[in-house]
Amino acid sequence: MPTPHLTLTEVESTAREAHRTQTDKAGRPYVEHLAAVAEGVRIRGGSDEQIAAAWLHDAVEDGALSRQWLDEAPLPQQVKEMVLAVTKRDGEDLSAYTGRILATPGALLIKESDLAHNADPDRLAVLEPATRTRLTAKYAQVRGLLGLPGAELPTDQQDPANPAGG
Repeated sequence: MPTPHLTLTEVESTAREAHRTQTDKAGRPYVEHLAAVAEGVRIRGGSDEQIAAAWLHDAVEDGALSRQWLDEAPLPQQVKEMVLAVTKRDGEDLSAYTGRILATPGALLIKESDLAHNADPDRLAVLEPATRTRLTAKYAQVRGLLGLPGAELPTDQQDPANPAGG
């Protein structure tokens, strides 16, 4: 008989434990970001599989859980594929990364929620101006490559000689 899959509550608990000592760029507990991304997926109509992947979306990339753990975890294959789709790989360019997200069913919603939380003005406001500017431009570029709204830079961050930002 096959092993039953982890429940959504078990996935959340696993993610919270795996990231318990990590903080974000502003020094906040990293689990706050995971919870926000999972909630963002939920309110955007995501499935339980997408919500599970949202809880785990940074686990392999950040080293909180190993790739071996993910491969062996009692999770639906779709969850594993979405987690791997949104996991950046060393040396990978943005077009390959975003192409993989677009090619993986369900992954775009997770990345959209991740970008929405990462680009939240209240979250960015506590960062140093140079970091805030760099990240805002990066998030806008990724949104553009994914075909999501909000790819344009805020007016105060555009180059007047090139308002499109490109």
